[in-house]
Amino acid sequence: MKNPVPVIVLAQLFGTSLWFSANSAADDLIRTWGIAPADIGTLTNAVQLGFILGTLSFAISGLADRFAASRIFAVCAVLGALCNAAFALFATDMSIGVPLRFAVGLCLAGVYPLGMKLVVSWVPERAGAALAQLVGMLTLGTALPHGIRLAGAGWSWPATILVSSGLALIAAAMILRLGDGPHLKRRHDAPPLRLGRVFYAFSVPEFRASALGYFGHQWELYAFWTLVPSLVVLSGLAAARSTELSGLSFAIIGIGALGCIAGGWWCQRVGSARVAATALGLSALCCALFPFSEALPAWAKISLLLLWGASVVADSPHFSALSARACPPEIVGSALAFQNAIGFAVTMFSIHLGTAWLAAWGSHIAWLLLPGPLLGLIGLYPLWRPARP
Repeated sequence: MKNPVPVIVLAQLFGTSLWFSANSAADDLIRTWGIAPADIGTLTNAVQLGFILGTLSFAISGLADRFAASRIFAVCAVLGALCNAAFALFATDMSIGVPLRFAVGLCLAGVYPLGMKLVVSWVPERAGAALAQLVGMLTLGTALPHGIRLAGAGWSWPATILVSSGLALIAAAMILRLGDGPHLKRRHDAPPLRLGRVFYAFSVPEFRASALGYFGHQWELYAFWTLVPSLVVLSGLAAARSTELSGLSFAIIGIGALGCIAGGWWCQRVGSARVAATALGLSALCCALFPFSEALPAWAKISLLLLWGASVVADSPHFSALSARACPPEIVGSALAFQNAIGFAVTMFSIHLGTAWLAAWGSHIAWLLLPGPLLGLIGLYPLWRPARP
């Protein structure tokens, strides 16, 4: 195939729409199930925990590099679609909903990291730009449930969630038909894929710096995406359960796709490390300024939130590109999965604290996210620091 990247990124868009499908129905779930806003954070964290355990299993066992990435992706997308549909059709309270969201996260472990490996297996020479497109589609996939909710304003919440399941099934068919790329095939002299060999990647300084930057980035990213509807309401830009809230949430999260694409274009000139550092700096600035935006006019508040949404994820593909370039090719899939596992473990703490403290902190909840990009800049410093004369 001349250009397989569009197929992979579109499949990523469809497959990752499962991730925040329940969040698009947060207001309905709070009202119908009689739960608190913090319980929405619990549902989100169930997905995160499933994803963490799934990626750890892939990484430590080496499964991500033992079998065809396209087959793992397809199987996991189908299973994720079924679990998501079960949540929409059969979940009536947290006792049923949490295990089903956990199962969705478990399946996503075979979609997101394996999608990254597929990109590297097809176009390793332009991994940074291609991964930027891939993460852009992950971002749109995250925003998509809000867009579906907006488009089907009269639909019931189970119907909007079921759309994501249908899209994930289409993603599975697309990737199964595409198959794996010609690169990243195991060399005959490559060391055997022993259990736990993935830990070797952290002995490589470049991989370690990229991973540390990624962990700081993750503290902010998913908590921000979870809190976006609340930040919009706190800003006075929309009322709860309104179409305006769905529209603004979709725009603020979805604009991250443009940030990723712009970063992918720019990285071809300045390199992935400097793009990642710039995005971390911009999102840190937005974290710091948001609590002071209450007196600003609506257009300024929206602009700040859009800049935050664009910058908060623009660095993500470049951590993957830097890490993939730094570690041995025979463990790329496992190394990326392991990096994802640790990064998503970090997200569970910031999501839990953000949703639990939101009522007490108000708009100052943005400062809870600020340490992430700042520490990420410090961890990544060996890769973006100015060259010595």
